[in-house]
Amino acid sequence: MARNTQVNADSNAPPITRTLANFVATHPSRGWSDAIEAAALRTLLNWLGCAVGAARHPAVDAALAAVMTLEPQPQAVLLGRRERVDIASAALLNGISSHVFDFDDTHLRTIIHPAGPVASAALALAEHLRCPGRELIDALVLGIDVACRIGNVMYPEHYDRGWHITGSTGMLGAAAACARLLKLDAERSTMALGIAASQPVGLREQFGSMTKSLHPGAAARTGLMAALMARHGYTASARSLEAPRGLVQVVSDRREWHEATQELERASRSNSTPSNPSPAASSFTPASMPVRSCGPRACSLTKSNASSSRCIRWCSNSRARKSPRTACRRSSASTMAAPQV
Repeated sequence: MARNTQVNADSNAPPITRTLANFVATHPSRGWSDAIEAAALRTLLNWLGCAVGAARHPAVDAALAAVMTLEPQPQAVLLGRRERVDIASAALLNGISSHVFDFDDTHLRTIIHPAGPVASAALALAEHLRCPGRELIDALVLGIDVACRIGNVMYPEHYDRGWHITGSTGMLGAAAACARLLKLDAERSTMALGIAASQPVGLREQFGSMTKSLHPGAAARTGLMAALMARHGYTASARSLEAPRGLVQVVSDRREWHEATQELERASRSNSTPSNPSPAASSFTPASMPVRSCGPRACSLTKSNASSSRCIRWCSNSRARKSPRTACRRSSASTMAAPQV
């Protein structure tokens, strides 16, 4: 028999799941400021440099060995490596490599590293679908915005409980980005967020171990699968985020609902994620500052990998008509492994 334990819950929370899903499904392409657009491109470049820089790290080697046991289909690239895997595994592995050294972007208010989950899922799916670069950037902005908004609703109580907030909001950002790439309507985007909301990832106990970098990778894979399942009719509660037994109220005592929808039309939360200057500490630049360019080391690593470098240059050109897959495949013969660092 189920026990109906009485807890302090808000039964009148606003419908943020549907509101955010509608935002993802209907927000106009490039419907934000030039500063946010520049931040998105720099965030993508920073994420790419971090992923390439750790491509040969033992954590990535171990995770890839486990994935190869499953004999994945060669659907998507692994940044900085020659192997190709299925899109869900690419999201997982690129998410792991992008977070190994902890130099990835940081949302200052919540210390979320949003690009790891969001970009890892979005690039794998965009490559598979042969999406235009403009659609990839749109998905990145909207996915990061969703993850950071939910982080703002719950932080710091959620983090103080022991959740690694990058993973426990990242699956929502990844689901939002992939729903956008799949062109899901508001109803199915709601289902995608709902499916992802049942799968928060990451405990702070893992800090200092390889499993910390698993969190953004697992969140990327979770969000990607949530969007694909929603596309094919899989359902979830339409109140998965805000309900008394939904994600926010289960994992945090802080419920600042207005943070989920404030200035939603501007996608304003994506403009506050500078690159992390140190793996030991987050940046404390004012939250209005756009994402900074990645450091010289990350940039040099990106340039050393022909496949990744051409892919990022292609993604930066919103007028391109090629797909990420084509851009990456063309240079596959000249791909260089990133040095171990």
